[in-house]
This record gives sequence, structure tokens and C-alpha cells, in this order.
Amino acid sequence: MRRTRLIHAALAALLALGAGFAAGTAPASASSGDARPAKAPASAGLLTAMQSDLHLTKAQAEQRLAAEQRATAAEPKARKAAGSSLGGTWYDATAGTLTVGLTPDAPQATVRAVRATGAHVRTVAHTARELAATQARLDKLNAPAGVASWHVDPQASTVVVNVVAGEQADNDVRRFVARAHRAGPITVRHVSTAPQTFAAGTVGGDPFYTGNVRCSIGFSVYGGFITAGHCDQHTGAVYGWDRSYIGNFQGSSFPDNDYAWVNVGSGWWTVPVVLGWGTVSDQLVRGSNVAPVGSSICRSGSTTHWHCGAVLAMNETVNYSQGAVHQMTKTSVCAEPGDSGGSFISGDQAQGVTSGGWGNCSSGGETWFQPVNEILNRYGLTLHTA
Repeated sequence: MRRTRLIHAALAALLALGAGFAAGTAPASASSGDARPAKAPASAGLLTAMQSDLHLTKAQAEQRLAAEQRATAAEPKARKAAGSSLGGTWYDATAGTLTVGLTPDAPQATVRAVRATGAHVRTVAHTARELAATQARLDKLNAPAGVASWHVDPQASTVVVNVVAGEQADNDVRRFVARAHRAGPITVRHVSTAPQTFAAGTVGGDPFYTGNVRCSIGFSVYGGFITAGHCDQHTGAVYGWDRSYIGNFQGSSFPDNDYAWVNVGSGWWTVPVVLGWGTVSDQLVRGSNVAPVGSSICRSGSTTHWHCGAVLAMNETVNYSQGAVHQMTKTSVCAEPGDSGGSFISGDQAQGVTSGGWGNCSSGGETWFQPVNEILNRYGLTLHTA
């Protein structure tokens, strides 16, 4: 009985939020692999979830996973081949290929080199460096509450500034937008509501608690697990699904970043798995190669369990009420309070831990995550992989 509880505790502590595809995630130092076609790692449950959330047939889900694996493997090579002409990269779900934006002055030799990686080429107006510089200028501004977020959109070759609908006439918002236009190429879009974090008050039977907050565990690392920084209530102790003591927060950052890590002991241990919550089988973690914009992605959390969607944007600055958080990835996956800190996974690769968003899993919404490799590098941690 004790051993069964400990096994459950270990899985909950390491899987409470995460879970997705058939097998794993790679450590921050893992190689990107090659671009050879590979059979998509997919359990029957995963394929069912993708069919439901992404409106695909089983064959389409299998084909998409395989194509995304090829795109993820090719992306680092394509970026290198593009050199200074790079305008950005994204996964084209319709064509099933990686697409690389190149500026009009890109030499033909560069175009050929990019295409040789298996990527498609599209002409864009601005380089990735120019767009990143524009975003960096915006990051230095103090954003009012009516500005939800901003990110580089490589397909549109612009920096998108998301303004909460109904707030565009606010004087502070207007001043921010005016300064943003002077910073570089931007496009203003309207969103329905401001983002918020997904921590929740204590609810019995869920994976981890600290202070009066319940959150979800992201991924196991050697010596502990990673989760969202806003879950740290600075009370020190962290307790598992059964209210037994797990460990303490060893480091956290929020706002500016949204990440933290907790050491594991007292009868708990780490395993390279994320919970499937019965929707899919519990998943092994094998690496952390970054999935391009447009890739499918799934999330597991202690409140809403398993949901899938797509990567919408990378390196977005999210303006929470507590302050701006930088270098986040935006997805079309829903989430709700208590899902904070949980795992995002694409194919068999860990992507990050849930931070916040808007909406819910009844009517839909969008969710941001803090990329996993940044957390590993910040604290010198090693992802626990199968």
C-alpha cells in the first residue's frame, strides 16, 4: 500500500501537468537530431485527443506528428543556412512543412541552402534581428493594463501588439501604441480580455500545494521538478497530492520570468513521465527540442487534465497585472486555475510549463508557457529523460 502511494505520488509530482504525446522530451543539451522521416510517437489516446481538439482524422493526426518531427529536426539547420537574411521560421500545418522567411535581398545561394534542408521559402519584409530589436524596445516600456502582450509574428513580418478590446481609447494605451510605432514595424490587434495566471486556491486531491495555492508540476529534473514561478508563495514547503511533504522551492522568478524549481525528497522521487489523466497513457519524456510556430502541442494540468492545440507565437511579452513576463510561447490550448506550472509537450519533446492565459476549457482560450530550456539553463538543471 505504501509503495503504491509512493508510485502515485512520484507520478503526480512529476506528471501533474504535462503529458502528452507518446514519448518524452530531451534535455536542454540534447542534439536536434536529423531530418529523416520518423514514425510519429503516438498512443491511441494521444491520437484521440488530437482528433478531438484539432479536428483531425486519425490518419491526419499521425501524418501531422510525423511532419512536425521532420520540421523540428530541420529548423536549426534551416536557421543556420538562412544567416543574416533570416526573417523567422514557422510550421505550415496546411502544407505539412517548415517554412523559412527570407528577406528580398537574400542571395540565391542562401535560398538554395535553406531549401536543401527540406524547408519551404517565403519572402518577408524584415529580418528576425530587426523584429527582435523592435520587441526589445517595447520591453523597455511600461505597459498599461489595457495592453495584453506583444510578440514577433514572422509570417506577417511585424511585431504584434495585442490591446484589450474596449481599452484602445485609453490615454495610457494610446501613448504606449504611439511609442510602439516609433520603435519599429508593429501591428495592433485586439483581444477579448487581459491574460491572467492560472494558480488556484487549495482544492483537495490535486498534485501540489504551497501556502494557500494549488498548482501543477511540470517536468522532472534530476533532484526535483520545475513549475511556474508565480506558484511560489514564499512559504517554503511544498506538499504533494496526498498532502505529504515533497520539498522546498529552491529558486523562482515572477514577474519578468515565470519559472521555479522544487527539490524532491522525503520518500518522493523523480521519473521521466507526465500524466495522461486517462485520456492518454502516461507519457515518457525524451527531450526538449523546440517545436516551431504552427506545430501541434498538448498540455496536462491538475484542473483540466489533457488538452491540445497549436503553437501560435514565440518570445511573446505577456503583460500580467503583476508585471510583464518575457520570452513566453503562446498556444491555442485552453487552461484554467490550478493548471499553472503544468507540462506542455509536442511530439515526444518537452516544451515548457504553463504560465497563464485567458478563457477556459468550456468556451476556449489561449495559454502561454515558459520554455523549458530557459528554466534548465537558468538553474543549471538537467531534464530527467527516458
